[in-house]
Amino acid sequence: MTSPSHTCSESKTTCPARIARGTSSAVLLALLPALPALAGTVTGSVRLIDSHDTGVHRNNDYSGAVIWLERRDGTALPLQPQVAQMAQKKKLFVPSVLAVPVGSAVSFPNFDPIFHNAFSNFDGQIFDVGLYPPGADRKVPFRRAGIVRVFCNIHPTMSAVIVVLNTMYMAVSNADGSFRIDGVKEGEYRLHVFHERATEQTLHALERILTVGDDPVSLPPLEISESGHIQLPHKNKYGKDYPAVIEDRPMYPASRKP
Repeated sequence: MTSPSHTCSESKTTCPARIARGTSSAVLLALLPALPALAGTVTGSVRLIDSHDTGVHRNNDYSGAVIWLERRDGTALPLQPQVAQMAQKKKLFVPSVLAVPVGSAVSFPNFDPIFHNAFSNFDGQIFDVGLYPPGADRKVPFRRAGIVRVFCNIHPTMSAVIVVLNTMYMAVSNADGSFRIDGVKEGEYRLHVFHERATEQTLHALERILTVGDDPVSLPPLEISESGHIQLPHKNKYGKDYPAVIEDRPMYPASRKP
């Protein structure tokens, strides 16, 4: 006797058994999670050459280079604005180089026992948080891409750079020069490099095209020459020279309470 499960011809699409099997397959496929797009990792290192910086000579400190990726065809990449921090500590901006996506905000907490006044009067983005006391904080939004050079209106030796980018694929080199960019979706990208002591011509020559897939991309070392860099003194926020003697006061007239 023929088993009931084989009474339908395998060539008939109306066979209940085939319908059941097809339906089960369709349901299983529908329940499967969508596969994420392939994402890769880009790693490499930078080396500073022709440098007059004491940190480079004494400690082989290659930190502070910004590396980022943009689509080769120029299409926009999704951004996730964040809140980053550039602290003022021991009369330094920490970190001295920061990279953030467009739309992010940067806080400037004052961890020193003295007053500070972070500002920038360069084209990247002009801002002035004003004079504020120890323990206080100020926050600045950055709404367009560019290089923002940051100074303190009281202490001329304090300087930093904020690199605002139209991408999430970015990294700042460590002291040993290494960098790593994770989560890069597959595709073709143009790699860009910035260092505050390199000329535009030098940085442009370091650009290259990368193809990223699910396999890691390891770049050969990038040599950044500081040849041609001239360190010029900057003015305060009023466009004037800093006083010859800097006096750190526990209280400034504008900050006294009535």
